[in-house]
Amino acid sequence: MATIYIDNVPYEVKDGENLLQACLSVGKNLTYFCWHPALHSVGACRQCAVIRYRDENDTRGRIVMACMEPVADQARISIDAPEAKKFRAQNIESLMINHPHDCPVCDEGGECHLQDMTVMSGHNYRRYRFKKRTHLNQYLGPFLHHEMNRCIQCYRCVRFYNDYAEGKDFGVFAAHDDVYFGRYEPGVLENEFSGNLVEVCPTGVFTDKTLRKRYTRKWDLTNAPSICHQCGLGCNIIASERYGSLRRILNRYNGDVNGYFICDRGRFGYEYVNSQRRIQHALKQEPAGQWQGLKKDTAIREIRNRIRAAKRVIGIGSPRASLESNFLLRELAGAEHFYAGVSEKESRLIKEVLHILRHSGVRTPSLKETETYDAIFVIGEDVTNTAPRLALSLRQAAKNQPKEKAKALKIADWNDAAIREVIQGQKGPLFIAAPYATRLDDAALATHQAHPDEIARLAFAVAHHVDAAAADAELPEKAKAFARQVADALVAAKKPLIVAGTSLYSPSLIHAAANVAMALKKAGKEAGLTYTVPEVNSMGLMMMTDQYLEQAFEQVYSGQADMVIVVENDLYRRLPADQVDEFFRKAGTVVVLDSIAHRTGEHAHFVLPAGTFAESSGTVVNNEGRAQRFFQVYQPRNDIQSTWKWLQAFVEKEQLAAANLDDVIQQLTMAYPELEGVREAAPGAQFRVGTQKIPREPHRYSGRTAMLAHINVSEPKPPEDPDSPLSFTMEGYVGTPPAPLTPFFWSPGWNSVQAVNRYQQEVGGMLRGGNPGRRLIEANGSSLQYFTDIPAAFHPDNFHWNIVPAYHIFGSDELSALSEPLQERIPALYLALSPADAQALQLQPGQQAELNVSGQTLRLPVVIRPDLPGGYVLVPKGWEATAGWLFPVQSSLKPMQV
Repeated sequence: MATIYIDNVPYEVKDGENLLQACLSVGKNLTYFCWHPALHSVGACRQCAVIRYRDENDTRGRIVMACMEPVADQARISIDAPEAKKFRAQNIESLMINHPHDCPVCDEGGECHLQDMTVMSGHNYRRYRFKKRTHLNQYLGPFLHHEMNRCIQCYRCVRFYNDYAEGKDFGVFAAHDDVYFGRYEPGVLENEFSGNLVEVCPTGVFTDKTLRKRYTRKWDLTNAPSICHQCGLGCNIIASERYGSLRRILNRYNGDVNGYFICDRGRFGYEYVNSQRRIQHALKQEPAGQWQGLKKDTAIREIRNRIRAAKRVIGIGSPRASLESNFLLRELAGAEHFYAGVSEKESRLIKEVLHILRHSGVRTPSLKETETYDAIFVIGEDVTNTAPRLALSLRQAAKNQPKEKAKALKIADWNDAAIREVIQGQKGPLFIAAPYATRLDDAALATHQAHPDEIARLAFAVAHHVDAAAADAELPEKAKAFARQVADALVAAKKPLIVAGTSLYSPSLIHAAANVAMALKKAGKEAGLTYTVPEVNSMGLMMMTDQYLEQAFEQVYSGQADMVIVVENDLYRRLPADQVDEFFRKAGTVVVLDSIAHRTGEHAHFVLPAGTFAESSGTVVNNEGRAQRFFQVYQPRNDIQSTWKWLQAFVEKEQLAAANLDDVIQQLTMAYPELEGVREAAPGAQFRVGTQKIPREPHRYSGRTAMLAHINVSEPKPPEDPDSPLSFTMEGYVGTPPAPLTPFFWSPGWNSVQAVNRYQQEVGGMLRGGNPGRRLIEANGSSLQYFTDIPAAFHPDNFHWNIVPAYHIFGSDELSALSEPLQERIPALYLALSPADAQALQLQPGQQAELNVSGQTLRLPVVIRPDLPGGYVLVPKGWEATAGWLFPVQSSLKPMQV
């Protein structure tokens, strides 16, 4: 620690920081634009000027830019000196010369960093009376609206997009004093993290186009802390509502997980919450196939009678349902009749991941910790498309080894411009072995494409190179050279990281990754091991049961069960359609609880409307084993309610009959002691600051009476929430609540997302009181031996083609694919193969090819990909036509006959 004097008051600050970060960390108001905690310093905007003095006897000092000055013990600066204040006010006046006078109509109004800094600097009168410079705006795709006239040339956007996220289709164009930030021509921004420009931009240049369609002033939004449900990483988000519909998603800072950024699927994939396909009322299907609406009480009574009359009830859970919902289904059906709603293949893979994380002795890092590793080996995963935010962290980790040159020159970590000048685009040891070229390949030092079995063999060979005691596999010369290169780089690193996952449905890949990590650990390295999983609560679900979907089907096929309750799950996405059809023919009474209408619901006798993440509260467990709580944003309309609340009405246990969320969690942890940490994921419903709850609405919230004036002109009583310490009002505690309960970031003078600085122990660090969530899994020691299940070498078969799943960030996820903004980015279903295979089959690009999978004939347009080595084909995972395929599958393949 160092002691610095700010306006003659001593403060202890962290060594290695710059003065701007230090000033903000101790709560000082100092204006800035170009600096960002994740992007660091370039000194472009000149807005953070302070006076720095030589010593206590210096009364004159000199103006310096705080973001470019290192902290030094006994340093003396002044923020409030008249010269510094005048400089900052004049500087912002020059930045504002061409800025339009459009705050009343600007999308950013009320949440604008430029507004905050203008007021903070004291600049309040515009003297410029001449014609302003103007620009044409660009079409940038379905996510972002572009308003270039509001730009103040802070360069944040291009630094994030090009330097941090490593996008290639966005830049800065300049001639003389005319600077333009955009694409070389209008078009869709291709980078998967482009939506972060909404929060990175300190003005209204880049705004959320999905919010713009049904615009609401930011201070009129009801907010709640939530968890992104679009993949297995569990990024923290702020969900916002108005008039009973979800309006936007913002990143919610968590220093252990997503930090300052989320992916575009997480940010813009929420529109399914407002979908026309939402189930609004309880429904009953008559024998003739007609649907009849039921009152809530009637539906509960009829279903309860069916449960009492049933010979045996089985419950089918879901990896997109909360722990609480899955637990109450287990209590209803009985532990022996509760099944994970995923296939045996997926169940066993995730179970194996859990086993390895618990017993391998190798730590699974958080997303933030991932950025500290200096060599990475990705085994089989297309990370950008299966776990997007992880890909962004891996891009930062790949820069660590090149940054050692800058450290040798004693360049501070925060000096971004100087570091990039030294690195000159050099790549660190990031290696990727996958079935096809991935979006992360441009950051990799070397890549290798092969069939999943060959990738597993390669990874086993890497482990053997690290430790000769590990099992080995014979490889072709090219693969052997790649394995040696990877092994040497991992052994030379201080902190190597191994990344794998379940996307290719290969236990050998899971085991090979564990072998490499354990071999590195044995070699004395501070190794890390990260596995990706498919859905938001895949890990949590598999902590609760060893039984899988096919076993549930067997119960019905054998006549042992005559009633099925399916929770938040479309079974047609889990198993082949013919198996699911047969299951429903024999299932007896079927009850489906879900938010979206789908094929499974069409076979139900009763359908109950479940709340989405925006309308319910609960707990999920991410890929690292971190339990995290999400909270209801608003009270849903009609009969919609949390799945666990529906199930509560059917459970014949007195202690659960009128339970709130805390009571359910108590029962859950009693049944599963290993989930005890779930209680600590967030404060309970009785938490108060003094006597006050935490308001979901900002203190400037307006229109509460007017919103319901068509019903009653008097203000109704606000809804009550017995499941959390959050209130559905603007009244309550206005300070800094515990991190898991923070519904929005605001502090006096800080109305933009930059207000998060006031919620952190130090800027860019941990949130006050600790980051949200509680890890349930820690690597406490190794009890595993090296795995030996090396698959046989892959040999192509021209009669039975191997189909490998290809993933897309837009399209492969079930719910986000229903969001209208994303649908423009979802590619059409295709079949990809190598040029050599296409030539052998006499297939041309765009020509239709015919596949036959499990008796299902599918005709798909051909895409020829030079990155494929041949012998297998790719088909996108998650599309309706391929939803129930148990990858990898085999098929005949031939040109479609005309």
